[in-house]
Parts: sequence; structure tokens; C-alpha cells
Amino acid sequence: MHVLIDALGRIMAMTLRYWYLLRASWPRLFELVYWPTMNMIVWGFINYYFSTNKNSIAVIAGSLIAAVMLWDVLFRGQLGFTFSFMEEIWSRNVANLIMSPLRPIEFALSLMLISFLRLILGMLPVTLLALLLFGFNIYELGLPLIAFFINLIFTSWSVGLVVSGLILRNGVGAQNFAWSVMMVLLPVSCVYYPVSVLPLWLQTVSWFLAPTHVFEGMRALIFDGEFKSDLMLFALLLNFIYLILAFFAFLAFLQSAREKGTILSLGE
Repeated sequence: MHVLIDALGRIMAMTLRYWYLLRASWPRLFELVYWPTMNMIVWGFINYYFSTNKNSIAVIAGSLIAAVMLWDVLFRGQLGFTFSFMEEIWSRNVANLIMSPLRPIEFALSLMLISFLRLILGMLPVTLLALLLFGFNIYELGLPLIAFFINLIFTSWSVGLVVSGLILRNGVGAQNFAWSVMMVLLPVSCVYYPVSVLPLWLQTVSWFLAPTHVFEGMRALIFDGEFKSDLMLFALLLNFIYLILAFFAFLAFLQSAREKGTILSLGE
């Protein structure tokens, strides 16, 4: 009996330890509600889209496979950027980089380049598997696919810059944003359903996001065989604005991290 009580005491002690860690971190607490909420919203809109759409199941299925693959460009592009940055944190090399002649813009451009390379290496096998397993050839979208890809990867770099800045400023406790922040864009970017599915007030927000124009353009191409260049040009304009704002945000977070001294403690 004494052994059992001692064991329960140790179990409760460790449970309290994890509870205190959870309670002390608002990102961890927020994440408990975040994922179920995102799943509910996304699948709720998908269900509404299917119940009101008059296109054939085959056409809708094709658009969903294309949406999944283009979403992966956006999501994996951001992860490739952020994870490459986090590898510097895990190796405790950020302070060395900051003290080197490396400029922030050079650091950012190198992260963009490796993000692009990682994305290409990851996506090429996926496109071949989609062709072999489901008979869906995304390359049949033609030249518009290049416009879709460029706009999505630009968005991923903007998000990657902001997330990297947040981690610089707040330490590794904020690294959960690397996985979760892009999911905020998923429901309002209308990846799997058109903008018309959203409530009217949310449609306005959605049109200010570059990925929305990409996915609307993708559906127009698949459903109607029409490439809407105006959507792509507006998405490019939004990406240009957001990429500049994201870089200045990264610089601001970097300066704040220097003043606060969090750079030296990163990775610990």
C-alpha cells in the first residue's frame, strides 16, 4: 500500500509539473481550443459547399485534389522557411549569425531559397503519385499553374518571416506558431470551397488574402476553363505589399529581441 501511495504521489507531481507548464504558456492553452475549432469551421464550410453545389462529383473531386496540392505549396513553403530558421535556433547559432556580417535581408533571402528548394523536392513526388493513384494531372492546368505557385509561395514567405520574428522575440515557446498559424488562413482563404460559402462579413476579409484569389482562380480554371488574370494580378499586388510588411515586422521583432536579450537564450 505504501508503494502504491508513493507511486501515485510521483504521478501527481509530474502531472502538476506539466499542468504548470501548460498554464504558464498562453500559446499552449490556446492550441487546445484552436485545432478543434479550425476543424469544425473548415469541415462545416465544406459540408455546406457540397450541399449547395450543382457541379458533378467528378469535377468537384478534381478541384479538391488540386486544392489539396496547392494548399500544400502554401503550407509546406511556410514550414520550409520557418523550420530552416528554427534549425539555427536548435543548434544555438542565431546569436552567431546576428554578430556576423550577414545582413537580415540576406538571411531572409537564403531562407526563401531553401524553402523553394525543399518545396520542389517535396511536391514533385506528390504530383506523380496523384497522377498514378487518382489519374489527376495537375500539370494539365498549364501556364496558370506557374501563377498559382508563385503567389502561394510568396504568401508562405510572408507568413514565415512573421513567424520567425515571433519566435525570435518570444523564444522557443512560440515555436508552435510554425505549425498552427497557417491554419488560420485555411478557412478564410477558401481552399476547398468558393468565397460565396462564407458569411458576407467574412467574404470581405477573405478577398484581402492573396491565397483566396489563387484558389478562386483555380476553381474557375477547372470548372469553366477560364484563367482569370485579374485575380492573379491582384494576388501579386497583395503579396508584394504583405512581403514588404512582413520583412519590416521581422526587423522589428529582431530589434526587440536584441533589446530584450532573448537571442542569447534561444535554443535553451
